[in-house]
Amino acid sequence: MKKSKLSVALLTACMAATLLAGCGDKKTETTEATTEATTEATTEAATTTEATVADATASEAEDDENYETGDASLDNVRNQDEIGDNELLVVSFGTSFNDSRTEDIGGIEKALQKAYPDWSVRRAFTAQIIINHVQARDGEKIDNMDQALQRAVDNGVKNLIVQPTHLMHGAEYDELSEAVASYSDKFESVSIAEPLLGEVGSADDSVNSDKEAVAKAVTAEAVKTAGYESLDAAKEDRTAFVFMGHGTSHTAKISYSQMQNQMNALGYDNVFIGTVEGEPEDTACEAVIEKIQEAGYKKVILRPLMVVAGDHANNDMAGDDDDSWKSQFEASGVFDSIETQIAGLGQIPVIQDLYVSHTHAAMEELGTSAASSSDTTDAVLEDGTYEAEFKTDSGMFHVNEANDGKGVLTVKDGQMSIHISLTSKNIVNLFVGKAADAKKDGAELLQPTTDTVTYDDGTTEEVNGFDVPVKALDKDFDLALIGTKGKWYDHTVSVTNPVKID
Repeated sequence: MKKSKLSVALLTACMAATLLAGCGDKKTETTEATTEATTEATTEAATTTEATVADATASEAEDDENYETGDASLDNVRNQDEIGDNELLVVSFGTSFNDSRTEDIGGIEKALQKAYPDWSVRRAFTAQIIINHVQARDGEKIDNMDQALQRAVDNGVKNLIVQPTHLMHGAEYDELSEAVASYSDKFESVSIAEPLLGEVGSADDSVNSDKEAVAKAVTAEAVKTAGYESLDAAKEDRTAFVFMGHGTSHTAKISYSQMQNQMNALGYDNVFIGTVEGEPEDTACEAVIEKIQEAGYKKVILRPLMVVAGDHANNDMAGDDDDSWKSQFEASGVFDSIETQIAGLGQIPVIQDLYVSHTHAAMEELGTSAASSSDTTDAVLEDGTYEAEFKTDSGMFHVNEANDGKGVLTVKDGQMSIHISLTSKNIVNLFVGKAADAKKDGAELLQPTTDTVTYDDGTTEEVNGFDVPVKALDKDFDLALIGTKGKWYDHTVSVTNPVKID
């Protein structure tokens, strides 16, 4: 495949790292799908190759790139000082694609800042070569891990939460953990939140709520983007979806097999998981082509299973070179059409909500408050109507995106209830309490209303809404739900930040 100058610089750095630190094929050690190419070299090797990398990136900045990456001025590097006592450091591998930094990484950062306004959200990239490249090309300075951690120390941060945007517990997550550990004595409290897919597990059938939520979210987005009413409608049209991750030689590679098993468990028969590096082996491009051919699908839609849609998505997946996935699928000669969707997981609202939930869990570990500055825990609101945030513990159960995570809180005679509009009509009842109690005879189930929501593009949709009793603000309470399949699920929710509107 044709390589950009940045890719060449990455290869040069890795070769140097191999000589100095025995990194071997470092590209296959990269765990996350948020990368442009391979992971950075070891610290020792990076020092040795710094001049090479700087020269390469400076040279590339002098020339026009052979692809459009977007407007760098729209990106917020989040390296400001005056952090305060509480910092939320969002750590990514990084990307030189400006649009991806703004929409994918930036989307996650904005969601976290909105959810936790009392915390200063800051950014760090782990790939020094990406940092160098962006600075040389666009004049944009992004902190590496050491710089970001030292900035926190210099600004007197007391409580530090580190939220990786990584997909899984792989090599990059391990390296991040080591870096944070070296600074742990500089803060009163430090906690590292879970990556997107949560705990890895030891078996390929080990799945969790995070993997289920990601599987549902990326599939729903792909189906919607493709113009199908449902995944079943796509299946009837003999269309298969392929979600391409990076792949890794790290033991965390089992996560990709788990994601495939999660798709199977959901009944997503026309969804397949692949990896650029072909690790695990059954996710290699050739293996995926064979699976889809055997299943009888004639149309294929490729989409990245990556937080960032960078070089891998644009070139390795959707590029025109012979070894891109699109080209390989076309060359097989067994499919009627091959389409690509270039969009990172980071811009999907449900995915952003998952990171918010992971950060919340890390805050709870520290015993710090995840609530905003609106200290209304035991406050008694005067009668009236308020706009309030409705927070849940699940990326699959939340307020419709058209309502920006908020509902209408009504207070009358000291009693509170919040009306929420959900994302569809798939949730048919709610119950204030545990699922086990909801199943009992005489349980008072909350009945749905039919709400019409209006999206940013002007389109409307009818969804189910509910009036949920609220005993106290800023306090978690149990709220069980049942869907169209007749199974109850336990959830925890809270209502925060009421703003009077009437």
